[in-house]
Amino acid sequence: MATASPPPPEDRPDSRPVHPTTEEFEQVQESAEFGELRRSYRSFAFPLTIAFISWYLLYVLLSNYAGGFMGTRLFGNINVALVLGLAQFLTTFLIAWFYSRHAAAKLDPKAEAIKSRMEAGA
Repeated sequence: MATASPPPPEDRPDSRPVHPTTEEFEQVQESAEFGELRRSYRSFAFPLTIAFISWYLLYVLLSNYAGGFMGTRLFGNINVALVLGLAQFLTTFLIAWFYSRHAAAKLDPKAEAIKSRMEAGA
């Protein structure tokens, strides 16, 4: 496959990206800093995932086994099932927004520090 631009010259070692070795990756993976990054992610992601799946399963179970309750009209033609169904979408977007804030504030700085050290060869 032909490309529009030629490859970079081989005589400039600084033009190549640094590729850490397997041993360097393993060292970083065993480091306390990486462990803290992993804990920060897991302490956020796992509880919210469990909460959302539980909320979704509750909605499905209510839809299947509590038809009378789900069919209760709240106002006009709007019933409990419609409100809870729309709340599923709302909670999905709220979790995504909340995660993006959490990642930007807590995860990304830690990950960037680890990445920059690995790319610098430190």
